[in-house]
Amino acid sequence: MAISASGLYVTTWTDILDTTQLAVDFDAENHKIALYTNSITPNFSTDTGYSSSPYTSGEASGAGYTAGGQALTGTALSESPTRTIKWAADNMQWTSSTITAKGALIYANALTGKNCILLVNFGSDFSTVSGTFLITWSASGIFTLSL
Repeated sequence: MAISASGLYVTTWTDILDTTQLAVDFDAENHKIALYTNSITPNFSTDTGYSSSPYTSGEASGAGYTAGGQALTGTALSESPTRTIKWAADNMQWTSSTITAKGALIYANALTGKNCILLVNFGSDFSTVSGTFLITWSASGIFTLSL
C-alpha cells in the first residue's frame, strides 16, 4: 500500500461532465485538503469520496492538524495560458504542527459524497516537529488542463 502518483478522480470528473452534472464549483472556497500518510493506496478510477475507503484511515494526525484538513482559500479557475484551464488556490499551511504526510487529498466538502477531486503525491514523506507544514502550489496552479 502506498501513494505512488498524483491524479484526478475519474468518477468525480465523469459526474461533473455527464448528465449527473455534479455541482463542483471550483471558484468556491468550500473544498478541503486533507493530509495522508503513505499507508493508503488511491485508485483514481474507482475511489469516490473522503468519507469512503481508503480515506477513512491513514489520514495524518498530530499537533496542529485537525481530521478533515483545512478549507482551500483563494480558489480561482482561469484560462492561463491560452487554451488551458488552471485551478489555483492560496498556499496551504499548518502552523505549530507535528505531523508526517506523503500526500494531500482535495475533496468537495460541500457535497454530500465529499467527492474526491485530486490527490497530490509529495514524492516522499514530509514531517514537521512544532513547525509549519507548508504546501506551495506551482505557478501552474493546483492543476492545469490543456484543451
